[in-house]
Amino acid sequence: MRTLMDIPRLVFVLSFIVLWISANFGGLLGVKLRLPNEEMRDDFGVVQTAMLTLLGLLIGFTFSMAVSRYDQRKNYEEAEANAIGTEYVRADLLPAADASKVRDLLRSYLQQRIRFYTIREEFELRQIDASTAQLQSDLWNAVRTPSAASPTPVTALAVAGMNDVLNSQGYTQAAWWNRIPSSAWGLMAAIALFCNLLIGYAAGQMWRPLFFILPLAVAISFFLIADMDSPRRGLIQVQPQNLISLSQSLRPH
Repeated sequence: MRTLMDIPRLVFVLSFIVLWISANFGGLLGVKLRLPNEEMRDDFGVVQTAMLTLLGLLIGFTFSMAVSRYDQRKNYEEAEANAIGTEYVRADLLPAADASKVRDLLRSYLQQRIRFYTIREEFELRQIDASTAQLQSDLWNAVRTPSAASPTPVTALAVAGMNDVLNSQGYTQAAWWNRIPSSAWGLMAAIALFCNLLIGYAAGQMWRPLFFILPLAVAISFFLIADMDSPRRGLIQVQPQNLISLSQSLRPH
């Protein structure tokens, strides 16, 4: 199911509008409810600085989470390509007829894995998942039958390689489901809201275009985090370069 965080551009627009309204509301409060003495203004400055520091730490921590998840998706794409390429070579360890069948299935499976990384529509993704599951069953049967008929250490290598192929797809799917928790987004949004209120309150009747600065900076940060954390809808995407390169090298001549 698609959520707000799957549409980074909408995250940017909504967060900027809400934070800008928050800063302006704080400015109105600052005009009406000024702090009575210098000591209270100093205490307010300490609270404001602490809140801004906390917001910066939360944004940095969440951005680090998004980067680590993006790197994880890249690493598993490379691992999938290596596993499929290794099993394609190990197919030589099976009888000739079974080896040919395994290679044909691996080429078809490889095309489905490339499509998994490039398709964005939910309907097509469900088709890809169904085709992938069927091909995985066919691949396993293609190596299980000859290995059961002739259980030797040589055929066991082909079985182990196929196990790596199937496992790598599961690791990839888990990495694509591993998103930044909604609680982290909620905490960041709440802290950002309070920070903009405090900025507006402290600014009071200052030049109003200054109220754009913090909301814009935070909105850009939220957009970048959401973009990197969104596997399919963001501008920064994992490209199946290793899988495409493998597909080109495995084309039958």
